[in-house]
Amino acid sequence: MVEPIFDYQFRLILIGDSTVGKSSLLKYFTDGKFFEISDPTVGVDFFARLIEVSDGTRIKLQLWDTAGQERFRSITRTYYRNSVGALVVFDVCNKKSLEHVPMWIMEAKRHIEPHKAVFILVGTKIDMEDEREVRREDAAALAKFYNISYIETSSMRGVNVEEAFRTITQEVYDKVTPQTSFISSHLQLFD
Repeated sequence: MVEPIFDYQFRLILIGDSTVGKSSLLKYFTDGKFFEISDPTVGVDFFARLIEVSDGTRIKLQLWDTAGQERFRSITRTYYRNSVGALVVFDVCNKKSLEHVPMWIMEAKRHIEPHKAVFILVGTKIDMEDEREVRREDAAALAKFYNISYIETSSMRGVNVEEAFRTITQEVYDKVTPQTSFISSHLQLFD
């Protein structure tokens, strides 16, 4: 019998304002390189990649890159359904994009419910430090308010891109398989 290529399949969606770097983040994660010129996303783009979580379980990620422009919202809303996680992306060089994060989270929750998706806040473009408008502490405080992880990335330099996707995938995995970690932690008590 042929062993399956993956054990789970998770649908993750990237949301946030236009031009914050969602497509660059995804392209670096899936292709391993930065593209200097990136056309704006029209509607939704789809990517996929296999990764392993901490216990070696293989997970296929279906990655949905949504357009940030208002005119595409009605199209992109349908892609929220069946998502188990959302990377809420903002640009550290654009304070307004951080201010819009609560709206993006509220919209995602409204379209994903009744399911409870995992969220992670992702700041992009940390390679442009001299243009930074958002202090790390302010973004971390917002993430703490929502009780979600926060990570800063640079698609241009490949900093923390892999880590952002690994973090949310691990968090989703831990949420959908709580009995596994509960059982193994309790089995250790009897060793």
